[in-house]
Amino acid sequence: MSNARTASLSAAGVSIWLDDLSRNRIESGELERLIESHDVVGVTTNPTIFAAAIGGGIGYGGRIADCAARGFDAAQTIVELTTADVADACDIFSTVFETSDGRDGRVSIEVEPGLAKDTAGTIAQAAELWAKVDRPNAMIKIPATLEGLEAISETIAAGISVNVTLIFSLERYRQVVNAYLTGLERARAAGRDISKIRSVASFFVSRLDTEIDARLREIGTPEALELTGRAGVANARLAYEVFEQAFSSERARLLLDLGAHPQRPLWASTGVKDPALPDTLYVSELAAPDTVNTMPEATLLAYADHGESSGDAIAGTALESNQLLNAVDALGIDYAEVTAKLESEGLDKFEASWNELLRTVEDALGRAR
Repeated sequence: MSNARTASLSAAGVSIWLDDLSRNRIESGELERLIESHDVVGVTTNPTIFAAAIGGGIGYGGRIADCAARGFDAAQTIVELTTADVADACDIFSTVFETSDGRDGRVSIEVEPGLAKDTAGTIAQAAELWAKVDRPNAMIKIPATLEGLEAISETIAAGISVNVTLIFSLERYRQVVNAYLTGLERARAAGRDISKIRSVASFFVSRLDTEIDARLREIGTPEALELTGRAGVANARLAYEVFEQAFSSERARLLLDLGAHPQRPLWASTGVKDPALPDTLYVSELAAPDTVNTMPEATLLAYADHGESSGDAIAGTALESNQLLNAVDALGIDYAEVTAKLESEGLDKFEASWNELLRTVEDALGRAR
C-alpha cells in the first residue's frame, strides 16, 4: 500500500526517484518494495553510489570472479557491474516506464568522471553505455561542463536519453536547455522519432546552501545569518522559472508540437547537510508540476514519515527568490564564483570516488585470480 505523503507528492506532479542503486537492493526485492510503498518511479546513480555499493561487496563476488576469468581489467569490470545493475533496474521499472509513456521508469548511469572535459570521449562513452545497457528506459548522465554541452546535444541527436548532471548556476542551466533543444533539432533533421527522447536537468540544491551558508556565517552579521539555509531553494525556484520560460518559447513549442518532451528539472543533492534545517526541506519547498526529486533513501523515508506539502510550492516565488540571491550578492558573496567552485568540487568528488572504485575492484580481481 502506498504511503499517503509520497502519494500526495506524486499527485502534485513530482516524480520521486531514488538516488541509490546496488546489486543487493535489486536482488533483495527492496527496490520493488519502494516502488509499491513509496511511489518511487526512477533511480539515479553516480560514481560515489557505485563505489559504496561495490565496495560493500554484497552481491558482486560472482560477477567479479567471472570478469577475472575473462581477463578484464578494473575499468572493464566496473562497466560490466554497473551496466548489469542498471539493466536489471530498468527491467524492474519496465511497467512504470510503459504506463507513464516513457516519462518515468528511468534509471541513470553516468559517463566516467575523467571524461567531463572531453567532448568526443563523452559522446563515445555515452553511446557505448547506452548500447551496453540496451534498455529504452535508461538515461546517460553527462556533467554540465562547458565541454559537456556539445556532448549533450550530440547524444540527444543520436536518439539517446540524457540526464544532465552537476548543474549549479542559472546561466549554465540556460545553456543546458539550449543544448537539449539543439540536440532535438539535429535528431529531427536526421529523421529520428523525437517523441522517444527524454531528458532531465539535474540542478544541485543542498551543496549551494553548504557553500553560501559557510560564507554567511563567516560574515556573521544578523543580516547575513538571516539568509542561511535559503539560497539553495531560491536558486532552484529560479531555475524552475527558467524551465517554464524556455519551454513556452516559440523554438520549444515547434519541437513539442512535433512530439518532443520538455526537459524536466530534477532536484538533486536533496539530502539536507545542515542538521539545523528540516530534513525534508528540499522536497517540501520544491514541489511543483513537471519536476523530479531524486532522494537518498534517508530523505525519502523522512518525507514518508513526516514530510508536508501543500501542492505547488514554487508558483509565485520568483520575485522573492531573486531578491534573496540579490541580498546574498550585496554582502559580497559572488554567485558566479560560488557555482564555478561547486562544479569543480563536484567533478573532483566523482573523480575521487571513481579512483576509489578502481582500487576496490582491482583488489577484488586480484583475489579472484
